[in-house]
Amino acid sequence: MTNFGSGPNVHVTGRRIVATIIDAVILGIASGILAGLFGSNRSSGFGLTHLSPGGSVLSVAFALVYYVVLEGLLGRTVGKLATGIRVVNEATGYPPGIGKAVVRTVLRIIDGLLVYLVGYVIVLGSSRRRRLGDMAAGTLVVRG
Repeated sequence: MTNFGSGPNVHVTGRRIVATIIDAVILGIASGILAGLFGSNRSSGFGLTHLSPGGSVLSVAFALVYYVVLEGLLGRTVGKLATGIRVVNEATGYPPGIGKAVVRTVLRIIDGLLVYLVGYVIVLGSSRRRRLGDMAAGTLVVRG
């Protein structure tokens, strides 16, 4: 049973883009901190390719925990909070829980291809504005 009344407002594509950028900045800062703590393979640059193997693993682990915990338990990452959107279980309208958040997060690998172009095209082609991760997990991104 959904708690959306007349239906959820899923037309938040622009907000999703801004939220993704905010979250990417946060994850980039975390990656930079980890590079500083665990050494870098090169003296300049940005991204996981410049981290030591241990730093890379920690950066990926941090990103997984960031999305799974925040979206699973609260329905929002920092980016989603800043843009006024949230992830919900499409059946209940509540935060999706850890299991659904894991599915959403793992499928970011596909949705995120070509700087999220794949996810963007899928969202635009979906009547409920869902990326592949949302479809597989049974989640929606809504205003509120």
